[in-house]
Amino acid sequence: MIRLGLALVLCTLAGPALAAGPGSGLNLTAIGLFVAFVALTLWITWWAAKRTKTADDFYAAGGNITGFQNGLAIAGDFMSAGAFLGITGLVFASGFDGLIYAVGYTTGMPIVVFLLAERLRRLGRYTFTDVVCIRLSERPIRIFSACASLVVVAFYLIAQMVGAGQLIQLLFGLDYLYAEFVVGILMICYVMFGGMVATTWVQIVKAGLLLVGGTLIAVLVMAAFRFDFGDLLARAAAVHPKGAAILGPQFPAKDPVSALSLGLALMLGTAGLPHILMRFFTVPNARAARVSVFWAATWMNYFFALTFILGFGAIALTAGNPAYVDALGALRGGGNMAAIHLSHAVGGDALMGFISAVAFATILAVVAGLTLAGTSAVSHDLYASVFCRGQASEGSEVRISRIATFVLGLVAIGLGIAFKGQNVAYMVSLAFAIACSSTFPILLLALYWRGLTTTGAVAGGVVGLASALGLTVLGPAVWVKVLGYAAPIFPIDPPTLVTLPLAFATCWAVSRMDRSAQAADDRARFDRLGALPAE
Repeated sequence: MIRLGLALVLCTLAGPALAAGPGSGLNLTAIGLFVAFVALTLWITWWAAKRTKTADDFYAAGGNITGFQNGLAIAGDFMSAGAFLGITGLVFASGFDGLIYAVGYTTGMPIVVFLLAERLRRLGRYTFTDVVCIRLSERPIRIFSACASLVVVAFYLIAQMVGAGQLIQLLFGLDYLYAEFVVGILMICYVMFGGMVATTWVQIVKAGLLLVGGTLIAVLVMAAFRFDFGDLLARAAAVHPKGAAILGPQFPAKDPVSALSLGLALMLGTAGLPHILMRFFTVPNARAARVSVFWAATWMNYFFALTFILGFGAIALTAGNPAYVDALGALRGGGNMAAIHLSHAVGGDALMGFISAVAFATILAVVAGLTLAGTSAVSHDLYASVFCRGQASEGSEVRISRIATFVLGLVAIGLGIAFKGQNVAYMVSLAFAIACSSTFPILLLALYWRGLTTTGAVAGGVVGLASALGLTVLGPAVWVKVLGYAAPIFPIDPPTLVTLPLAFATCWAVSRMDRSAQAADDRARFDRLGALPAE
């Protein structure tokens, strides 16, 4: 099946390339490196498939990933299309405002370190839902958390699928619709057969390559300006339509409420992302979990520091250049392709081929991790724990997860097509906003507040999820940019400033009023968990 998937993908990509002929302007170096990287990641999947025998292997890599390896894989989850392509594209369009996203992503990791990492690893099995179910009644919590995880995963998938589709469209001249199917086929192969083992190792490989590639581009950009960052900024301001305004913050001044809401979503949303939290169960103990987060924070901070150079370098070296913009001055392939064009500007076809291949591997790896989180919500949280009440065999659970992978792959393709043209970093922020308002409050209160009850957790989670999803649809992200209306019904974008306090307040109020026998048992469980020894 893996070989068949590779054959279908290569035939799809080769068709337009062969039909175009040598005079088409296709970057054959880039295409060759691209195909080589796809083949490498599929080989990793084949290797991992032979080592994925049990549910523990499929969901948590058997707990055999080291702290350093897991840290690199966690960093790889963050160094996604939203980080590399999206932030560079945002800086290209708006200057300093785009860097708000880079700062927000990095500040979320210390919150995970100090509040969640050790406790998650000490209490959990496969997912963060396992942790909450130790503290609260299992059935209602699993139903809610599975639904919340699927919504978060869906929004995060949109960003990755849009970025991948635009990249293949630019590189191969392939229609965007077919490009989405290529990504979907490869992602299904990764997760369906390799599970967490393949997903982790693809993340490790691509994270290392992306760090090398980003560093190389940054060095070449600075060399072009004699390693004078001030000269780079001056050139960027001179060629950008907004002039010197790109060197300072504009969005916070124009809309301070939305800016504050965005900051909350990016900082706290990390602690509610299911595909990030799953990674704390792939290591053998809590100490390895702490080491994981240390290395993840180190690599993430370094990479996001590079985006300062990449973003302004893209403005300075590609804006107004007819090789990279169309007749209207818009970037060829869309704003998300600024980093790809920059790599060509400083390194020619060879560097563009390398960066394109790494960017695509980046997207596929993140999509695979997201899909694994979504399928675990269906197979482990719903099928095995709710419908089968813990009586499902490991074989049937893994089989259901593979079916769910296929279905979620089709859903991802549809979402990628529907949200064509959206900035991928912006779409990632919406996933953070929903996670921040739904899974994060329940997880935090379950670990730290004795008074939380099952009824309060479900009520708060549902209110947070429904309000975040509803207000996102009524806001600029969907109501205006997707549905095409002139003005949003709800102006705050993202809606975290409203939905996060609402979720916490609902959890608190309902839990305080809950006097049921289940509530007494929930509080007693908290007392028992406090006596557990640390690893």
